[in-house]
Amino acid sequence: MSRTHIPLLTLALLAAAGLAGCQRPQAGAAADADAQAVPVTLATVVEEPIRRYIQVSGTLVAQERAEVAAEITGRVVATPIERGSRVNAGSELIRISSAEVMAQAEEAEANVAQIDARLGMTGAGEGFDVERVPEVANARAAQQLAQTELARARRLRDSQLLSDADFDQRAAQADAASRQYDTARNTALQQFQSLVAARARASLARKALADAVVRAPFAGMVAERLVSVGDYVTKGTKVASVIRVDPLRVELTVPAQFVAEVAVGRTVTMVVDAYPDEIFTGAVRYVSPALNADSRALVVEAELANADGRLKPGLFATSRIEQATKQNTVLVPAAAVRTIAGAARVFVATGEGADRRVEERVVAVGQVVGDRVEIATGLSPGDQVVVDGLERVVDGIRIAAR
Repeated sequence: MSRTHIPLLTLALLAAAGLAGCQRPQAGAAADADAQAVPVTLATVVEEPIRRYIQVSGTLVAQERAEVAAEITGRVVATPIERGSRVNAGSELIRISSAEVMAQAEEAEANVAQIDARLGMTGAGEGFDVERVPEVANARAAQQLAQTELARARRLRDSQLLSDADFDQRAAQADAASRQYDTARNTALQQFQSLVAARARASLARKALADAVVRAPFAGMVAERLVSVGDYVTKGTKVASVIRVDPLRVELTVPAQFVAEVAVGRTVTMVVDAYPDEIFTGAVRYVSPALNADSRALVVEAELANADGRLKPGLFATSRIEQATKQNTVLVPAAAVRTIAGAARVFVATGEGADRRVEERVVAVGQVVGDRVEIATGLSPGDQVVVDGLERVVDGIRIAAR
């Protein structure tokens, strides 16, 4: 072999070694790429009809509020309630001295009993019969006797056995008896009217006696106690303020474009600042028959239960009113959505088989429906999104669906 051929052989061997060296790292890179496929769980994007909500706000107010006033004049002798006390309907709020009204009630009852006895009425439920009044009954008997005597006298006169003078005397007696009977009836009727008036005065006296205790008009809570023991009050003096806090009401203003979607009985969910992690549920109880002329909005009133009293009048409430109709929309599990720098993002699976990868998409998130969320833009029904393993995926990385 000539010397000129040795360098050529050496170069050929070096080139072959270099080619073999280049081919081995490429095979290792492919193996490394397969090892980097991230295991994830995928969920399919679906389209379903959902009930939409109108987002509005308002302030909680008491169902009812009563400024309770005294009905009689007198001095306050007891105040068994304080501000914040819970009361039932009819519970005692304030007690006023009842000595004077009690005496008036006893006097009125005695007057009724006196007239009852005079009229011969022995039972409170007994109806009035003027003919049963003793004076009237006596006058009627005297009248009947006089009429009988007059009839006998007339027969005797006709038989020439009684003089005209005696007959005239009998006739005068009968006429007087009739007038006495009429007088007795009129007197009894007047006395009965006096009885009616006496009973009315007795009823007023009993009411005044009952009004010596000022009572709660409904079950609720005492917001204010305005008098103390020893205060002198007159009729109409405000003594306490009572509010009903179960249920509570909230007045909401609904934009005009949603008028057709609001109706009595529609479900309302609310969140208040005091309990940001809780949702309170109520219902629409009133829908205004007309829009507000200034705001062109509809006034809606909702009602929600508050048996435990945790919610307080005056709290600001963010509310959602359920709309009447359902609309189709795209839904994904809430776990598939990740918010970065204020933008909602999802990872969508693309490709097939061993070369399956993820594509990061910015989406517009809509309404939350249970454990799913509405996607307004960015996804289509049938797309598959990553719901588990999000912390290990980035745009373009290879994935292996579990």
